[in-house]
Amino acid sequence: MAQKPSIPKGTRDFGPQETAERNYIFDTIRSVFKTFGYAQIETPAMENLSTLLGKYGEEGDKLLYRILNSGDAFADVDMSRPLTPQVCEKGLRYDLTVPFARFVVQHQNELSFPFKRFQIQPVWRADRPQKGRYREFYQCDVDAIGSRSQLCELELVQIVDKVFEQLGVRVLIKINNRKVLTGLAEICGFPDKVVDITVAIDKLDKIGLDAVKDEMREKGLTDAAIAVLEPVLTLSGSNAEKLAQMRAIMGASETGLKGLDELEELFGFIEAAGIKTPAEIDLSLARGLNYYTGAIFEVKAQDWQIGSICGGGRYDNLTGIFGLPDMSGVGVSFGADRIYDVLKGLDKFPKGLCSATRLLLANMGPDEVRYLLPLAAALRAEGVAVELYPDAAKLKKQFDYADRKAIPFLSITGASEMEQGVVNLKNLASGEQKTFPRDDVRGIISFLAQA
Repeated sequence: MAQKPSIPKGTRDFGPQETAERNYIFDTIRSVFKTFGYAQIETPAMENLSTLLGKYGEEGDKLLYRILNSGDAFADVDMSRPLTPQVCEKGLRYDLTVPFARFVVQHQNELSFPFKRFQIQPVWRADRPQKGRYREFYQCDVDAIGSRSQLCELELVQIVDKVFEQLGVRVLIKINNRKVLTGLAEICGFPDKVVDITVAIDKLDKIGLDAVKDEMREKGLTDAAIAVLEPVLTLSGSNAEKLAQMRAIMGASETGLKGLDELEELFGFIEAAGIKTPAEIDLSLARGLNYYTGAIFEVKAQDWQIGSICGGGRYDNLTGIFGLPDMSGVGVSFGADRIYDVLKGLDKFPKGLCSATRLLLANMGPDEVRYLLPLAAALRAEGVAVELYPDAAKLKKQFDYADRKAIPFLSITGASEMEQGVVNLKNLASGEQKTFPRDDVRGIISFLAQA
């Protein structure tokens, strides 16, 4: 019995239409990145596990895909020693930020700082597949490293504003600061529980306030400590009002007050820059990655129900893990797969993305093919996408092919046209037909440009 073809759960195939739509996303994001002076890099799909482990927290480490050293990795296993280090030395990258930090340290003598890079590549997570959550997905990262100025944060907000304006998607930018979260842990009396508090808070949108409070209790927080945190998680009002209320709550936490100062400065920049996209302080925003140390961002679509479609933050110590201390960076990652789902759901993709072909040359026989080959070459040399149907099939079949691929123009050239040295072109949408000398490439291009 033949094996039924399938792909792993949490992965997807993309046909020509989907690929064209995804490239539209990538091209839009890439073009915006470039206008802000960011340069593209790429890193390997796999990294050494020593590079990846311990950078994403305990929950993140569980989602790393480990790669066997070879097909016979278990051949010389010593069962008296831990198994995983013996058979797995590498893993698929979980995100693009940690590999970027490794890249910066490894190539530091070749780079000019601040170094502004973007990266568009797939990542892998052994997550539970569900709507909007995949095991293989693309990230589009943009980072600036080597400066602590919050003008870098502002630039990321401007990039988010510009990308989603060009994609035609209304979004909301949520911003917090990890120093504020550290301050909350201090004022509630559990400074050593900042990671547990952050991980729990980060689930607020997914599981609700009561479940978050239960998780905090499981992590050892008292009801009194939770009572201190709860008003912060439900804070409302304008950004200025939230900051004022938080200053009263934060009290003597120097770290927390520093975080509030940074938020106030950043929102001052955002106002001065005239950002069109609404941006708000969300003090329940935590971002569950341990390496964030300052501003943190999350972007939500306003008109489509899905998780965050972009997120990131400031990280001050990531390169220090690889031997390059005091190199602060900040970045955001655009979730291309979720953005794809939003654009698809809102019907925001431009029409005709898949059909790059402008003209189909019908195949009427070998002599006609030889007659048309120079024309096809001349048009392609001018950047016009042209197809010559490969078989001398019935015209209906060739018309159907053009229709299925949304090719707007068709040329049917037979013996009489060859004798006259001309070609016939038909606009399949309007029905208009016109005859041109075969060597009138400019005239043909002008006709093809009308639709």
